[in-house]
Amino acid sequence: MLDSDLLSAWQRDGFLVLPDFKPPAAQAALRERSLAIAAAHDPGELAAVFSTRDRTRLADRALLDSADQVHCFFEEDAFDAQGRLVVPKAQAINKIGHALHDRDPVFDRYSRDPRLASLACALGLERPLLLQSMLIFKQPRIGGEVVWHQDASFLATEPQSGIGFWFAIEDATLENGCLWVEPGGQRGPLRERYVNRDGRLAMEPLDATPWPDAARTQPLEVAAGTLVLLHGLLPHASGPNRSAQSRLAYTLHAVDGRAAYSPLNWLQRGAGFAPRGFA
Repeated sequence: MLDSDLLSAWQRDGFLVLPDFKPPAAQAALRERSLAIAAAHDPGELAAVFSTRDRTRLADRALLDSADQVHCFFEEDAFDAQGRLVVPKAQAINKIGHALHDRDPVFDRYSRDPRLASLACALGLERPLLLQSMLIFKQPRIGGEVVWHQDASFLATEPQSGIGFWFAIEDATLENGCLWVEPGGQRGPLRERYVNRDGRLAMEPLDATPWPDAARTQPLEVAAGTLVLLHGLLPHASGPNRSAQSRLAYTLHAVDGRAAYSPLNWLQRGAGFAPRGFA
């Protein structure tokens, strides 16, 4: 599926953009199922809020429990000072994660595409394991910024083996918060690690190399149906969505089962629920 030119581009840039990877019917099914999960979610008295600007707000039981479940997380700007939703619930959810690909049949079918297995193999994953999946809404007008990061900070293996599969369920534009990447940045160091130490989550610095400046970055404006492949060390980010259009995206992260998975990673599967591959 990947010719020599695409493989060379992957090795050079640390990402690939594959347009028209998923057909409209598959996109529609995933979008419909995502909206149904969001509509059925009952936040209760304590709603989990997702933020990459204030990491301390992630350190709650809901995040840890979501490692092998399906949980909804709200946009940080979805509430007023009194903790009341300022938009309808369906427009307030930031993301759904982190085991959609194992817990939901619609996401399972979308994720366990034989073509994805071929791509993983071509990029060096001899025994791919699907560890994490997220449906990211990037809601109109309140969709939060995702700051510069590397996926390997959250799913560390030795040696590094992580690959992200990022699917545009809706068009991603500059206005609604498309991805930004640093071409070639995967050759740089891992800057930080998000670790779980006795149930307490923290981002720990590893290397002081600064995140890329504007001159070294590139926006990825892509149409619905596009698949973007991301190297685990590639710095990437996305801006806030202040437009009237949502930017639905689905991400799936895989590592090589031959590599050692760090016991400090925040995401740890429960006993009896080991990660599986594409089969």
